[in-house]
Amino acid sequence: MIFVTVGSQKFPFDRLIQKVDQMIRKGLIHEVFMQTGTSRYVPGCPHQAFCEQERFDELMETCDLLITHGGAGTMVDAVKRGKRAVVVPRLARYGEHVDDHQMELAMQFQEMNLLCACPDVEQLPEVLSKIRGCRFDAFRSNRSTFQTTLDSYIRSL
Repeated sequence: MIFVTVGSQKFPFDRLIQKVDQMIRKGLIHEVFMQTGTSRYVPGCPHQAFCEQERFDELMETCDLLITHGGAGTMVDAVKRGKRAVVVPRLARYGEHVDDHQMELAMQFQEMNLLCACPDVEQLPEVLSKIRGCRFDAFRSNRSTFQTTLDSYIRSL
């Protein structure tokens, strides 16, 4: 199953929802569930504006592929779960966010070989066709290094 999530931003992400719906209608992808957020476009597949946390976790856990916006929380959740993820960043020029930080995050995660970034929604079919053959690195937390550094800094004050 493919899980598409656009997060909980107040901005719609119709570009992504429409593109995925188009791919479904063309028979390029199947078994899709979309969490559509505030998007105005209504897809022809099973969808819900917002999911309760339990349902969201179930969809994340059971999906074979995640197509997501570039929210840091969703990306980290996906890589921690070892999910194949394609990130389509929200872009300011389309009124999908206030700036393009999602593009920066997606590209950084891709450089770390944790997921595939799809900077242009029109490239989504190509990215999806190549992701099945990709091998991603496992997520490694940097929490202990951060905590040690923070602890040292606080003690030095």
